[in-house]
Amino acid sequence: MKTRRLTKKEMWIFAIGQLGWSILGGLINAWLVTFYLPTSGDIEAGAIKYVPPGLTVFGILTVLGLIAFICRIFDAVTDPWIASLSDRSTNPKGRRIPFMKRAAIPFAVIAVLVFCAPVKDISIINTIWILVTLILFYLFMTMYCTPYNALISEFGKTQEDRMYISTAISLTFFFGTMIAYLPFVLAAPLRSLVNNFAWSYRICFIVLSAIALVCMLIPTFKLNEKEFVDAVPSKTNAFKSLGKTFKNKEFLKFSASDIAYFIALTLFQTGLPFFVKVSMELPELYSMVFLGGMTVLSACFYPVVSKLVSKFGKKKLVITGFLGLALAYVVTALIGVVPGLKGIVPGILIVVIASFPMALLGIIPQAIVADVAEEDAIRTGEKREGMFFAARTFAMKMGQSVAMLVFTSLAILGTKQDLTSNDLTASEFGLRIIAIVAVAFCSLGALILAFYKEKKVMKTIEEAHAKENLSE
Repeated sequence: MKTRRLTKKEMWIFAIGQLGWSILGGLINAWLVTFYLPTSGDIEAGAIKYVPPGLTVFGILTVLGLIAFICRIFDAVTDPWIASLSDRSTNPKGRRIPFMKRAAIPFAVIAVLVFCAPVKDISIINTIWILVTLILFYLFMTMYCTPYNALISEFGKTQEDRMYISTAISLTFFFGTMIAYLPFVLAAPLRSLVNNFAWSYRICFIVLSAIALVCMLIPTFKLNEKEFVDAVPSKTNAFKSLGKTFKNKEFLKFSASDIAYFIALTLFQTGLPFFVKVSMELPELYSMVFLGGMTVLSACFYPVVSKLVSKFGKKKLVITGFLGLALAYVVTALIGVVPGLKGIVPGILIVVIASFPMALLGIIPQAIVADVAEEDAIRTGEKREGMFFAARTFAMKMGQSVAMLVFTSLAILGTKQDLTSNDLTASEFGLRIIAIVAVAFCSLGALILAFYKEKKVMKTIEEAHAKENLSE
């Protein structure tokens, strides 16, 4: 069956799906601990304790930490399982979009239910509620995201298309993540209307989840997968397929580098409010200012990334991104050490230095995964794009999990914690050590990626495309 390339408009329709699921993912990442383990200030404003209190950063060392651990284990199983089901699907409407269409509604609904624990006090029922709804959330997230990511490789028939799609979904991911932080601004005005702390946030979550649902459904109704993809379903089961994926030496190198990147990135994202409050001695509001400034400035560089890739290749630019991000962390480590590097000045420096590396690292790695998946399919005759992107997602979660443990272990160095409170006391010394560790992981990621054989992968793809063109 003859298939065609997506138009630029269709690529943006596809990218809208990423806007939707990044909003939902952002809601859980940004609000789960903030909502269920309120600080003393939140409790004075009317927040309820639903689960036992304790020392926490994103739930580590609490009942939420145990729930998060269980969900990570569950994720580790479902990622390759869903990827294999998608790769092996014989649905006449396609291997990917039918999964996405079925997952979208429950995905959005459960994102809201996660924040609707039934007992208005500390209760084991609330703990069970959060565990069950989070497991279901991650299940439907995997059902949508794994097939969605596999389409990056299948829709990107040329290097130009692949880079354009990667750029579009990186932009929508950034904006979706920022939208998930809107309750920081909207909840307080709502509270004066509904006179209820929990519902001032739940209303925000309902509205944002509805917007996310519409965004996720748009590509499933507007794009006919079979019009663009004519793939033979894989016949390999989940664990064999996962094993074959990690036997690909080039993908193994990329994954190791990717884990280092996500550790470094998560250390920064988790630590940003603390760098702002403790190291820079600024109000927490500046966390949003710096994050928003970095996102907007990074987006300004997006149009030039594709041109740079065609000139320098993906590998060199990702290594450049690693080193640029490391430089931003060096500035973070030097806050309060170098005279004059205090207050808003280091924040502006970090935003300016990190924005271009974030553009490189936000776009190019997705395209590298698509390259490796295509090269593997050419060489083995088996199309397992879903499994390659599921394996990358697993690397991301591994990096994030390690970063959480590293952050909570180092941030409190030299301090005494009140274990009955949810307020974390971070030290300036501990935060400086975290920045240095982030520099080390950025450098490690660049070193590992240096061994990735980009020319070998691209040569296989180019020769296969040349044969196809010749036969046509």
